[in-house]
Amino acid sequence: MKKLSMEELNRPTVEEFKQAEKIPLAIILDNVRSLNNVGSAFRTSDGFAIEKIYLCGITGTPPNREIQKTALGATESVEWEYHTETLGVIKALKNEGFTICSFEQVDISVMLHEFMPKPNQKYALVFGNEVFGIEQGVIEKSDVVIEIPQSGTKHSLNISVTLGIAIWDFAVKLGVLKSNK
Repeated sequence: MKKLSMEELNRPTVEEFKQAEKIPLAIILDNVRSLNNVGSAFRTSDGFAIEKIYLCGITGTPPNREIQKTALGATESVEWEYHTETLGVIKALKNEGFTICSFEQVDISVMLHEFMPKPNQKYALVFGNEVFGIEQGVIEKSDVVIEIPQSGTKHSLNISVTLGIAIWDFAVKLGVLKSNK
């Protein structure tokens, strides 16, 4: 067993990535304050070939040195847009046929392991502010609110961790994970 070199990983160039087919997922960051979390969202979205990231409200945007620390260049490969209001993005994506899935703890949330995404359906996954979560108005306009069950003393996971778990889970359930080997 040996660690693979960068050449052996057979990764696409930024241009090849931009032209490649993407997973039918969009990411919406609703007032995310940590630039490291924004950078992690870009890097994870690149890793799973996500369609697009929507940066909303106070969420920082590239180019930014702090975002770049964790994005490691993914701001160049992943398509993104900035909007002042998250609800406008939700409305536009619903009009494009996206199902809006907010990741939050609410009274009628669906546990992630119980949620089954439908093939050939586009999904937008919403992640909120590190302290206050997703805005109530966004939750009310969501088609489903999904929760990652937890057993510890803390009430939430970091956004970058939640985002990674959620995207991986959707990719597995949609059967879209690809190997480069």
